[in-house]
Amino acid sequence: MAYASCLMMLLMSAANAQTLRDPTLPGQGFIAVQAKTDNQSLVLNSIVNGQNTYAVINNIILSAGDAISGSGLRVSKISKDYVILSDGRKLQLFQSITER
Repeated sequence: MAYASCLMMLLMSAANAQTLRDPTLPGQGFIAVQAKTDNQSLVLNSIVNGQNTYAVINNIILSAGDAISGSGLRVSKISKDYVILSDGRKLQLFQSITER
């Protein structure tokens, strides 16, 4: 009799455990949205000055006239501490980088 009641308790707890849902999972009907690169997410990582000048924007090496993929913009001008884009926007390095 004791064996049967223990078995019943184990079966009931197993049934309850199956109905519990992981609270860290997204809700039903959740659709994953891919983050798209828009014009606001352009980051000037660095500028390389030398025989040729390059800008690193979003970890991609570009020179003046190059198109920035996915944005529809071009690099118009690369200066010592900033980059001008074809839409007139200016991406500037942090001041601590340029003060060396």
